Amino acid sequence: MTTIAFIGLGHMGGPMAANLVKAGHHVIGFDLVSASCDQAKADGAIIAASASAAVKEAEVVITMLPAGKHVLSVWSDILPQMGPGTLVIDCSTIDVESAQKAHATARERNLPSLDAPVSGGVGGAKAATLTFMAGGSKEAFSRAEPILEKMGKRIVYCGEAGAGQAAKICNNMILGISMIGVAEAFVLAEKLGLSHQALFDVASTASGQCWSLTTYCPVPGPVPTSPANNGYKPGFAAALMLKDLRLAQEAALASGASTPLGTEAAQLYALFDGTGHGGDDFSGIINFLRGDKG
Repeated sequence: MTTIAFIGLGHMGGPMAANLVKAGHHVIGFDLVSASCDQAKADGAIIAASASAAVKEAEVVITMLPAGKHVLSVWSDILPQMGPGTLVIDCSTIDVESAQKAHATARERNLPSLDAPVSGGVGGAKAATLTFMAGGSKEAFSRAEPILEKMGKRIVYCGEAGAGQAAKICNNMILGISMIGVAEAFVLAEKLGLSHQALFDVASTASGQCWSLTTYCPVPGPVPTSPANNGYKPGFAAALMLKDLRLAQEAALASGASTPLGTEAAQLYALFDGTGHGGDDFSGIINFLRGDKG
């Protein structure tokens, strides 16, 4: 049994911490939102009075926070409270530069660290089927892998510090672009009198096949488990997709990469979010493309 501190017990962090409890680990959690703490406590975690208090006896510390500035702020508070050799893992999705700065602060204290953002959404967090994309030293990865395996089904070592975040934003840029493409195809099919099922039956077994179509189809019917069958409740919220697309654009600008489709996807999701639908699943952008105002 490993003592694990888990900082950030929201929609993703809460279920992830619960799976660590189910795996037999001693989990000490903290979140600024009392309701998240209450749920984590019900799931078997011990709730600490603060983030700093949570990490004092931990062998492993995991953070799941909204943005790079939050990770850097929290790490600056908690790293001095950790014992020698404590492994620090950040599972947030943040910019590469902030991830590398976080690693640097850990190195200053001789603490092994890993950036390990996830893919799979809330459903994957609950089912322990997440994909982890890890960046950091191979030694840190070797220590982290058995812990991450309790929360996910695929753990990928991507390279040195920041490589996990790089893989995550590239992956999600593909996802955002492909969802828009699939949604546009269904909108066109509707105008041409083609049924949703007919397009799905063709494209899902032809060259148009992709995850956005076969697993997360943006129209009700063909894939019963997709958010389209549940009023576009997330899932993966459009506001989070916009965040990741913007991170990709920041990285593209900094590195000099040309990403015209990524740029257009970010602009479309910004418009969708601006109409008040940031809380909808990102596949709900099909309604924006149809011109729906509701």
